[in-house]
Amino acid sequence: MTRYIAPGILAGLASAVLISLIGVGTGLAVMLVLLAPIPVIIVTLAFDHRSGLVAGAIGALAITAVHGSLFGGMGYFLTTALPAWWLGYLALLGRPMPDGTTEWYPLGRLLAWIAGTGALTYFGSSVLTGFDFEAYTRNTREMAEAVLRIQTDTPEDVPLPDFGDLPGEDIAARLAGALPIFAAQGFTVILTFYIWMGARIVSASGRLLRPWPQISRTIMPREALYTLFAVSLAAIFLDGFTGVLATALTGAFLMAFALQGLAAIHEMSLGRSGRGFILVLTYVLVLLSQGLVFLPLIMFGLTDTALGIRERMRANLTGRNGGGPPLS
Repeated sequence: MTRYIAPGILAGLASAVLISLIGVGTGLAVMLVLLAPIPVIIVTLAFDHRSGLVAGAIGALAITAVHGSLFGGMGYFLTTALPAWWLGYLALLGRPMPDGTTEWYPLGRLLAWIAGTGALTYFGSSVLTGFDFEAYTRNTREMAEAVLRIQTDTPEDVPLPDFGDLPGEDIAARLAGALPIFAAQGFTVILTFYIWMGARIVSASGRLLRPWPQISRTIMPREALYTLFAVSLAAIFLDGFTGVLATALTGAFLMAFALQGLAAIHEMSLGRSGRGFILVLTYVLVLLSQGLVFLPLIMFGLTDTALGIRERMRANLTGRNGGGPPLS
């Protein structure tokens, strides 16, 4: 029993220390705060999913005790520890096959769960202060206005400028309504990074239970596509927090399909001359285009899942190799 309790306690304390640095306010402190879920993921992947639960509970208790705030401890557990534990738990799911091998949880399904978890993390952080939709709307509107004032260099005592035919106040309202999309997309990216980084650290220690997968072959199942269309349709018609959740899920799944598109570029460029240039150019465009490059990546990800583009390419390559493994 101690083989998973002791590591969980240490990881929970480490995670609590990292999250507590949020009050320092420096750039380095913010970077360390963002790493708070990684100790939970590491013990989950390296020891047992029960270690991850222990880490989350210990971290929440430590934050509650030090800061004297049950709200702070619960907020840490729901938005930091629980998502990290859940994704680590899924990554190690496997079932024995008749030939004695293990079929591990597919990366495509894990990516879909990362998207869902990212949306739920944003939703959970939004309702922690209570299901007060008016307060939520007011807070998001203030954040949207603050962003527009920074971008337009407008002082607080001056009305927002118009954007063409649209008043600045209308733009702020629309930006506030779209906040769940962008926030959930950010959570999806950072959760993907967390599970990758945690798995890399555990793999380097030799404790990762599953073999390192071919990440570039990640393809989400068609259920993810159906979910995206369903929640997108719901987001149009639903109001209140239900609409917020549907909007967040839409943004998260769109980002997941964009990440699948990135994975496809990695796979399809394998063995080709100039692969390094292609990958560098892709990521430079992602950074410099302010997200516009994600649009074609999303479209490819959607089409890839719907039509099985890469699965067909692999089948064709297998046929050309006389039934051997696909070229890479």
